[in-house]
Amino acid sequence: MLYTNANLTIELMNSVTLPKINEQDRIIVHKTQMGTTEAYLGAVTLEWLANRVNFASQLPLFQQKFDPETNNVIIDAETIEEILQRPLDWSRQASLTQYLITRKAHKFPAVLVVISPNWVDNPNASEWNDRQQATTSAATFTSLNSDGAIGLLDISPHYSLYALDGQHRLMGVRGLMELITTGQLPRYTKTKRPTGATITLDRLLETYNIDPTYLQSLTKEKIGIEFIPAVIPGETRQQAKRRIRSIFVHVNLMAQQLSKGQLALLNEDNGFSILARKIAVTHPLLKDMPGRNPRVNWDGATVSAKSTVLTTLQAAEDIAQRYLEPKFPHWKPVDKGLIPLRPEEEELEEGLKLFNKLWDYFASLPSYQRLESGIPTLDMRRFSHEKPPGEANILFRPVGQIALAQALGILVFEKGFALENLFAKLRQYDAAGGFTHSDYSESLWYGVLYDPNKRRVLVSGKDLAAKLIVYILGGIEDKMERAYLRQNLAKARTIEDKAISFQGRFVKPKDVGLPSAL
Repeated sequence: MLYTNANLTIELMNSVTLPKINEQDRIIVHKTQMGTTEAYLGAVTLEWLANRVNFASQLPLFQQKFDPETNNVIIDAETIEEILQRPLDWSRQASLTQYLITRKAHKFPAVLVVISPNWVDNPNASEWNDRQQATTSAATFTSLNSDGAIGLLDISPHYSLYALDGQHRLMGVRGLMELITTGQLPRYTKTKRPTGATITLDRLLETYNIDPTYLQSLTKEKIGIEFIPAVIPGETRQQAKRRIRSIFVHVNLMAQQLSKGQLALLNEDNGFSILARKIAVTHPLLKDMPGRNPRVNWDGATVSAKSTVLTTLQAAEDIAQRYLEPKFPHWKPVDKGLIPLRPEEEELEEGLKLFNKLWDYFASLPSYQRLESGIPTLDMRRFSHEKPPGEANILFRPVGQIALAQALGILVFEKGFALENLFAKLRQYDAAGGFTHSDYSESLWYGVLYDPNKRRVLVSGKDLAAKLIVYILGGIEDKMERAYLRQNLAKARTIEDKAISFQGRFVKPKDVGLPSAL
């Protein structure tokens, strides 16, 4: 095996005679040291990882408290101080396995593995002194160069290996091997109970046009692996376990998850994210301009009470999805949990034109026109009970923007309405105050997007709001559908057994009606 560092390769070839390496017993690794933590970096095939590395819960010390169905440790007074890992979430396996198969540019980070020889679990082994301290490291490393950085790590069968960080990656790789071997992979709940339709290899090959020979090649792909010894010289077993637990916690604390806004900013696979980013920096209603406050929150998923922005990047992505999904349903992944496939450039161009046109029409609404005359977004967004009081306009809340986009997507792409005609009605509705004072009982959005009990925005009412917009724009003619919508509106405006009418009186829920369509 050659190394990327040419000088190191020459040094190895000149200074040592490399022994024949059996990957089942020994692998070439690079030794590292951070603080008191020594580690060994290498690479193994996915097949090897699936066959040789176990979950942390499968360690011998947990044999009496091991749940074979979930591969998790049973938490009780005896095991609480022994647990080294978080519980396995088996609902993630299917999506991780499908990701490896369906995405050519797939990539898993390196797996952090603990290496533990048999003697570690034998308190009478000669490697423990009379004070029950280890006299040697659990990792057997043979140096191959002068500074001891490169060498061979013994990984023969009498060493136990378990994933400290990366157990769900291991789960996905094991699912890949099961799918290749048996032709199917069950879907599971978090606790590994079968749920939903089983994934079949034939369907995946057909759906994603995958060559069977490519599928077989996946087993030989290499993944990074980092080994840390279960015990180091001078440690007792209890000290070793505490060190391993601390390393796991430190690794996860130091790795901060991306926010929803950051995901939308960086995502190159989701077509809706791509369109949202482009619109946010190019459309006059949203892009940064000299002399005015920024209109887009690039990081957070919500708009804070004192924020001067109009919307968020995450909301722009949701707007794109709710509006364009009826037009491009295949932009979403086939199965929940999968990363979507990047749309073709021609489709992205078409989607951008449609999305840009939608924002042009948004900008024509009287409420947004007022921004150009210098009215602050805060004045339009704040509720009447806030100080200073505002107009409680739902168009200045991401939830209202998303609901409007969802309704327009249904009307345009499913029901065949013309966007120009819809916005002619919306401009009249907006000019008459239809989107403002959502915290007043006479508003259609009272109880739907505004919670009168907690006096705050009601995100859960987004879908009902979208259906109401479809209705007022003339998109619901079926009597049964209207009756069902009226019931849901009455329910949203009901407190205990009394509903609040549009006149602000307590009435029976059946007495709450729908407003006239525009």
